[in-house]
Amino acid sequence: MRVAAEIISEQQRRRPLAVVVSAMSKVTDLLLETLRKAEVGDRADVELNLEMLLARHVQACDELLRETSASSHAAGMRDVELLVSEFRRIANGVLMLGERPPRSVDEAIAIGERLSSALLAHYLNATGVPAEAVNGSDVIVTDAVFGNASPQMEATRERCAERLTPLMHSGTVPVVTGFNGATADGRPTTLGRGGSDFSASILAAVLDAEELWIWTDVDGIMTADPRLVSDVAVLDEVTYAEAAELAYNGAKVLHPRTLAPLVEKHIPVWSKNSFAPHKPGTKIVSHFDEPKGARAVTSMSNVALVSMEPANSVLSGTRLMARALDALALGNVEILVFTSSSYRQSFCFLVRKHDLALALEALESNLSIELAHGYLKPIEVDENVGLLAVVGEGMRGMPGLAGRVFTAISRENVNIIAIAQGSSELTIGIIVRLDSLDRAVRAVHAECELGKLAAASVQ
Repeated sequence: MRVAAEIISEQQRRRPLAVVVSAMSKVTDLLLETLRKAEVGDRADVELNLEMLLARHVQACDELLRETSASSHAAGMRDVELLVSEFRRIANGVLMLGERPPRSVDEAIAIGERLSSALLAHYLNATGVPAEAVNGSDVIVTDAVFGNASPQMEATRERCAERLTPLMHSGTVPVVTGFNGATADGRPTTLGRGGSDFSASILAAVLDAEELWIWTDVDGIMTADPRLVSDVAVLDEVTYAEAAELAYNGAKVLHPRTLAPLVEKHIPVWSKNSFAPHKPGTKIVSHFDEPKGARAVTSMSNVALVSMEPANSVLSGTRLMARALDALALGNVEILVFTSSSYRQSFCFLVRKHDLALALEALESNLSIELAHGYLKPIEVDENVGLLAVVGEGMRGMPGLAGRVFTAISRENVNIIAIAQGSSELTIGIIVRLDSLDRAVRAVHAECELGKLAAASVQ
């Protein structure tokens, strides 16, 4: 928070800005776990988690504000206690009901961001930067899809013009909670995966920002996961499409939903390291003179491959695919890879493991008659797989690239289970055995010389 405040202070002297904060590390997980414990009636663990939540933020408030002023410290403590009490009220309600209403969950888990916002705003004020904590539910208007809401941009623009613009023009920094919003009639919602970054991009779009800066603990978007590959390089520029594909396929960069509000307005995004602000980071833009070939390789291990096949010609394979996709869409299951064969009409698709139970439930419900009468073979699931994705706009129309990638993987004695490449040629998705995934990533990174190419582009 001190580092964030230094960055904010420096930028606030140059131009008006709005700040969006996330919860402290692991706090959202703690809040969700507490609600799960409350749902099953585990009062002892609920109380233990509430004590942990309070103690962690009291400690943060102490370390952040005790050397500023007594009034700032007291105000910070008061806000921490009030917000933890608010979460306690909701958790006790879940204990009494024995269930977790989606609206109550969204209201409860936004407490983590509200705690961060309050503490950072108090610290900024105490160090001479006028700031005000703003609840995201007061400025981001969404639909009523609790847990994964989508913004209503025009209504949000109006709210921000009323609430944020006057603060910024007066020299006050609004410190907005990420991850949460509210319906037009005030029901609390959350924005799902990548929620705080998504909040920032929504506000950047409606405020017509010059730039959006995302501060993390890494130097920018890299050519591969540095835990797997030793010679990774930071990419100086990527396109919106490349960043979205990398995030979709497992890289810890901006979620595709985060980028969506920015594309139409061509607002550039910087991904920078808050602990090394002097480093240039990665700039995400609409387009630039893209080098030929791949730009990065990423992977996902927490996935499952679902395979389906008609038992005979009575059931049309095309109709089966349509029914399966419809079921997955209704279940809000994200498909990472989809591929099919021509003659047997079998097909397979990859989902995240946390979506697997939901996917199977949706499929078995929608295709119960076909399964019961044997028109459809039993659905097969393989959890011992991983996804490798090679990404780059410069791969379009480049002969031989796919062959080089497959050859590099085969040299490591890695079997390829399935392959998928869309018509955009932006991404090649490859499914391999889980124990071969890391070797395959290293092989592709070396074959495409991604570390060297990225380093050369920086120079």
